[in-house]
Amino acid sequence: MHVLLDWVGSQKIDEEMLDGMRAAGVEIRHYHALQWYMLDRLNNRTHRKLLVADGRVGFTGGVGIADEWSGDAEDPNHWRDTHYRIEGPAVAQMQAAFNDNWVKVSGTVLDGDAYFPKLEPAGTHLAQVFKSSPEGGSESMHLMYLLSVASAAKSIDLAMAYFVPDELALRAIEDALARGVKVRIVMPGHHTDAKPVRRASRALWRGILRAGAELYEYQPTMYHCKVLVVDRLWASVGSTNFDNRSFRLNDEANLNVLDAGFAERQVADFEADLKRARRITYEEWESRPLTEKAMERFFALFRLQL
Repeated sequence: MHVLLDWVGSQKIDEEMLDGMRAAGVEIRHYHALQWYMLDRLNNRTHRKLLVADGRVGFTGGVGIADEWSGDAEDPNHWRDTHYRIEGPAVAQMQAAFNDNWVKVSGTVLDGDAYFPKLEPAGTHLAQVFKSSPEGGSESMHLMYLLSVASAAKSIDLAMAYFVPDELALRAIEDALARGVKVRIVMPGHHTDAKPVRRASRALWRGILRAGAELYEYQPTMYHCKVLVVDRLWASVGSTNFDNRSFRLNDEANLNVLDAGFAERQVADFEADLKRARRITYEEWESRPLTEKAMERFFALFRLQL
């Protein structure tokens, strides 16, 4: 068994737990662990959330392994998130994404039938596991999201834990709205693990609110989903947020699915979330206190690193 942990993101983990895993035979590595010769890479983290069992069954989405994910958004201590179980050839692509990170930290390639068994189609969905990394295609995830938005003809539903779009992404959303595309976005509200990110996000809403985007903040707890659905036909789900960190700094992996049934299920979950979210109108956004506006503009200055 192999476990790869992002060094920055795993600082709170109990070392006794890791020692117990090692004693049981688990090989554990940390991605870009702190070393004097690695200081320039600390900002390049792996944000991929991948679990592959026997090379045949894969799991991905936004869920981490911590108490926050042990419930179902029933209170502020239990987050709202979505995770996906995969079978079929896309599992090999997920294994390859894990292998991409593993070889960087260990120098060892995981190969052979034990890791890449022959996989037959397990359903009718057209799917791929799409990955990006600053060391190999840092702009590919950004481009995939932009192309998805640009191709929308009817609707865009975006569920995002962290929504801090750059100018290009904002313009793509405004262009979609201008051609009649309905855009709905759900983000965290008061309950968030990253208040500076929420403030920076809110500073950027003027153009898309005025153009007609529907923006909502989820109320019960932290909203950690990362789901994009276009025209109720195309869906991209996984670890990628709509921000510069995911698009250019982190290693990310998404599951892309072209299937109306799968997309409709995501929309159903999205609309259930809307019932527990509060819509932010342009008038409300424009009339927020000056102190709040100033704080948001301040954090927006750092949006390329958030």
